[in-house]
Amino acid sequence: QVQLVESGGGLVQPGGSLRLSCAASGSIFRINAMGWYRQAPGKQRELVATITSGGTTNYADPVKGRATISRDTATNTVSLQMTRLKPEDTAVYYCNVVARPKSWSSSYNYWGQGTQVTVSS
Repeated sequence: QVQLVESGGGLVQPGGSLRLSCAASGSIFRINAMGWYRQAPGKQRELVATITSGGTTNYADPVKGRATISRDTATNTVSLQMTRLKPEDTAVYYCNVVARPKSWSSSYNYWGQGTQVTVSS
């Protein structure tokens, strides 16, 4: 099994910054990609940023220039640093990991429980 533990969510003022972290643990053979998605009230879940095992990053247009995704392979942790936060960034942020368990030959999507990010004065 693969477990994801998210941290770093909370209340932030507009223009502020925030860092989200997600640590993957369990019987992991390989992690192919890690990333963050978010879902605002009344909207569908959308991509925020992803990073592959090779270090390739991808950012959604609304956060380009304001977000940086990184990973720590030693701890299987992915982090999302966001700056100049806007009220529109308010959403539940979900960690996503594409990983292959040690006992299986295929990779699967794993999701965190979500962490609330609220950008408000």
